[in-house]
Amino acid sequence: MPKTKFRVESDLLGELQVPADAYYGVQTQRALNNYKISTTQMLHYPEYIIAIAYVKMAAAEANAELGVLDRTIADAIVKACQEIVDGKFHDQFPVDMMQGGAGTSVNMNANEVIANRALELMGHNKGEYQYCSPNDHVNCAQSTNDAFPSAFRYTFVRMNRHVEKALTDLIASFRAKGKEFKDIIKMGRTQLQDAVPMTSGQEFNAFANNLEEEIANLERNAVLLKEVNMGGTAIGTGLNAVPGFAELCTIRLSEFTGDQFVKAPDLVEATPDTGAYVSYSAALKRLAIKLSKICNDLRLMASGPRCGLHEINLPPMAPGSSIMPGKVNPVIPEVTNQVCFKVIGNDTAVAFAAEAGQLQLNVMEPVIVQCILESQTWLVNVMNTLRTKCIDGITVNVDHCFEMVKNSIGIVTALNPYIGYKASTKVAKEALETGRSVYDLVLEHGLMTQEKLDEALDPKAMTSAHAFIK
Repeated sequence: MPKTKFRVESDLLGELQVPADAYYGVQTQRALNNYKISTTQMLHYPEYIIAIAYVKMAAAEANAELGVLDRTIADAIVKACQEIVDGKFHDQFPVDMMQGGAGTSVNMNANEVIANRALELMGHNKGEYQYCSPNDHVNCAQSTNDAFPSAFRYTFVRMNRHVEKALTDLIASFRAKGKEFKDIIKMGRTQLQDAVPMTSGQEFNAFANNLEEEIANLERNAVLLKEVNMGGTAIGTGLNAVPGFAELCTIRLSEFTGDQFVKAPDLVEATPDTGAYVSYSAALKRLAIKLSKICNDLRLMASGPRCGLHEINLPPMAPGSSIMPGKVNPVIPEVTNQVCFKVIGNDTAVAFAAEAGQLQLNVMEPVIVQCILESQTWLVNVMNTLRTKCIDGITVNVDHCFEMVKNSIGIVTALNPYIGYKASTKVAKEALETGRSVYDLVLEHGLMTQEKLDEALDPKAMTSAHAFIK
């Protein structure tokens, strides 16, 4: 095998070999040597790479307009960034998502890749940083402490669109089932006890409506992420950035991306602030909690087939046991539950990391980024899986559901307006003790005529508000 060729680059700590064909440089190589932690790399999140390229593009353009950066160099940086936005060079972002340094390795990985590609565009070789430097040119008027959070804020915004799309599609599937099951009568339950009749359609529509609220909640919190601190540089004072850079960079970032960003009103306050991440992570957690509850319901309703509720059938996805023949488990709701647990755990990690900030910077932002991106990605994947491999294929055991309604003591609740709560209680108690039907006992005790009783116990009438005549 031919030996790998290297070039030698240097930084504060000395010289280091870098693969000759790599667009990244010495500081990225140090990160590769230092952080073999999570097995998840920046390159696994294309939206992350695109977002930081947009940030660097906006900074270069603003610096050129303000006369701080040579227009030829700025144009090459902008072109290199556009290529990254278009999907090129993503394999050159290998840094581990878990790292120390408050995101410096991420920022420098981007600076180095962009600088080396810009050098090529200007007719120079990789590593000839006197013509385009990762620090002096690509990172001009910036620090990791403003470029890094601005990039991952935009990453969350971009990823949120995928979350909302997957959620919207899942809601549509629940609504379709609500329409399909609108005339199927079943027994509603509270505290795992028989309550009153409802339709399966009402139940699935309720799932849809319950999740619908989360779209608005995600959007509300995503807006908070569009406040950026570009121009604050190290701690928000704007050291090494010229007047007007913060405002112009924010404007150019909005123009390049098509998203409306705003400059934080107090850059010193904004630099260590993690409030938007805490709020957005909590919105993901809220969605996860609702999804998990719905999957709990699906697993209960599908329990059986002989000794459980057996109200619905989930599409069989895999044999359920290595020892019990014929067993099929609700594996898709189960995996959804587990993803939701992970999202809830990630939110806890975000909370701890946000609390751990000190003075003018929160150095724990890398784990915040990792947790939120993981939660977004896993939720997108599992919602699509839940929709296509479970919800779309659910069927209802109509006759079984109707028999449970007929045999339930819970239907006596519908008689309260006719015979009163006390008499209804006596009938319910006797039915429970004797095993006889509510219907027979009401007639036997002369509490209602058969005509009125049939009207009162019509399952369809019991599933909505309606007028009654004693």
